[in-house]
Amino acid sequence: MPTAKPFSVFFLLLCLPSLALLPGSALAANPHSRRSSSFSFFWPWRRSNAARSEPSNGYFAPADGGGTMLTKAPGTFPPAGEPLNIIISGSSDPAVLKDSQALGGFRNFFLSIGFSGECLGQHSGLPQTADLGDGNGFVNETAVLRYNYGDPALGTCQETIQGGNHFRYWTQNGKSADSGAYFFATSYEKPIAQGHDIIVNGYNLGRDWLIGNITNTPINTTALTNTSTFTGTTSYAGFVYTSSIAYVSGLLPNSSDGVNHAGTVGVNGANAVDGLVAVVTIAITTKPANATSGAAGSGGRLDPQSIPALIPTTFLLLSSLLLGALAL
Repeated sequence: MPTAKPFSVFFLLLCLPSLALLPGSALAANPHSRRSSSFSFFWPWRRSNAARSEPSNGYFAPADGGGTMLTKAPGTFPPAGEPLNIIISGSSDPAVLKDSQALGGFRNFFLSIGFSGECLGQHSGLPQTADLGDGNGFVNETAVLRYNYGDPALGTCQETIQGGNHFRYWTQNGKSADSGAYFFATSYEKPIAQGHDIIVNGYNLGRDWLIGNITNTPINTTALTNTSTFTGTTSYAGFVYTSSIAYVSGLLPNSSDGVNHAGTVGVNGANAVDGLVAVVTIAITTKPANATSGAAGSGGRLDPQSIPALIPTTFLLLSSLLLGALAL
């Protein structure tokens, strides 16, 4: 039929993105290798393989790249935001820097200290934005994690209703400052009936109560300085984490200027923000026996890191099929 050849070529082109995502066992000559072969093909949707930057302290100061350590809260006038008062260092275990519960990732670590995703996966209200000085400009928060009151599945519903500790977060991953570090805006909020306002000193206390969950000891907020350090060990789902915490100054001002809820958070002459940021570096010290890339937690999904290695093989396969179709 005269339409067979155009249809065959069109169909193969439609299949191109799907075939590129087939499991390695279907396409890759060496299923144990994650590196691409010696062939180099241009793939217009392929992300850069450039290694992320490795700053000595595990993050880049946002101000150095034109960013700020205050978020932008929507609907505030004059414009105001929340302090980015906790940093998960980019020097942490690479698994922890992946926003996932699988293989001991970021979400699994926070389950180890009592924080889960939002109630039934729902978020109300507009997102806050932050500029981490990485070239991405102001971007929306990635998500919000809330204290789960001992119930990983439904406890954040309790936090939403009665208030408690929570944080919204962003990743420093732009081209000009790709540390992989996570920046948190942490605070302790009042019940929903009180509009989720922030409690007195709630930015500093929210930060330190979260750190106290890591150390399993209370943190005395009034005694902190830029030389304060702590360690803690936590575990969840067979993964054991050891965290080192250092409080640093120079990133946030000791001020109420530009801080949302400043009038009710900073009282009796105290500023809403004490100028300290807790920098947390997390190591995975123990993994369960089945914690491998193909074991529990992966859900049978293709590891995104293996996708670039499949592209050359995919092109070879499709080139052969396409040439055959054109010859029909």
